[in-house]
Amino acid sequence: MPVSSRSASLFFNLRHIIGALLSVLVSLSLTGCSAVKLGYNNAPELGYWWLDSYLDFTEAQSIKLRADLTALQSWHRQSELPLYVNTLEKLQRLAPADVSPVQLCVLLDELRPRLQAILDQAAPTVVALAPTLTSAQLEHLERQLDKRSQKWRDEWLDGSASKRNDRRVKQLTDRAELFYGRLEQAQLAALRASVAGSIFDAGLSYRESQRRQQDALQTMRKIQYGQAEGLSVSTEMRALLERTLNSPDSNYRNYMDKLVQENCRTFATLHNSTTSAQRLRLMETLRDYETDARSLMAANR
Repeated sequence: MPVSSRSASLFFNLRHIIGALLSVLVSLSLTGCSAVKLGYNNAPELGYWWLDSYLDFTEAQSIKLRADLTALQSWHRQSELPLYVNTLEKLQRLAPADVSPVQLCVLLDELRPRLQAILDQAAPTVVALAPTLTSAQLEHLERQLDKRSQKWRDEWLDGSASKRNDRRVKQLTDRAELFYGRLEQAQLAALRASVAGSIFDAGLSYRESQRRQQDALQTMRKIQYGQAEGLSVSTEMRALLERTLNSPDSNYRNYMDKLVQENCRTFATLHNSTTSAQRLRLMETLRDYETDARSLMAANR
């Protein structure tokens, strides 16, 4: 029933340009409890170096971005962590009993506005940074994105369907065992069956990723060449963020809706198959996340 891990996957495809502004600040969803506080407290620095690997910032850009990332983390600590605590409390109340896919999808829907909130908070940084990027930086960005795309192709498009399914099973297993501990053979078999019958479409996901990359590059070059000036820079960049979060491709949006519902069914089935010991482990893990989140909130006072 690890809905918070599901929420993390929503961040994955936004990541090429502004991803570190967002994903590093939701480390509660991405890492084990023992690393939460370390990763979260270092999120501005980690985020800066992640972004710098794509854009190779100048000194002036670096100073501004580091300050903005620190401010973003402070806002997130104060405004968003309490909402994560509420979700973790709900998960703990659900953990001892069987759950339905609808219950999990409802919880996931509650988390979606959190992504929008972070985007809204990060938008001024993105708007301010975009006009300062040089042609060399955009060329560097394009090369880095191409490398990332090739790696994704190697893992998810090339090779046999069997190998791709094995990789997906491993991802699901690793995610589930972070919460439940070691899975039993019957549970692993159920995950393999779910993956084998999944609607997951690597080709469609790749095409959407390429659309986002080209959209971002074209928008930033439009700004660089002076085709968007003054207030229109903000309009262009905010529209780009909106298209990144909500694809204009209706086929992709429908596909993602169905994939989310499928994942809710998969995790509900897995949770309902767990033993009392596994559910106890889940509750303890969620409680540890809550404790860490409350500790991180207190550090801002």
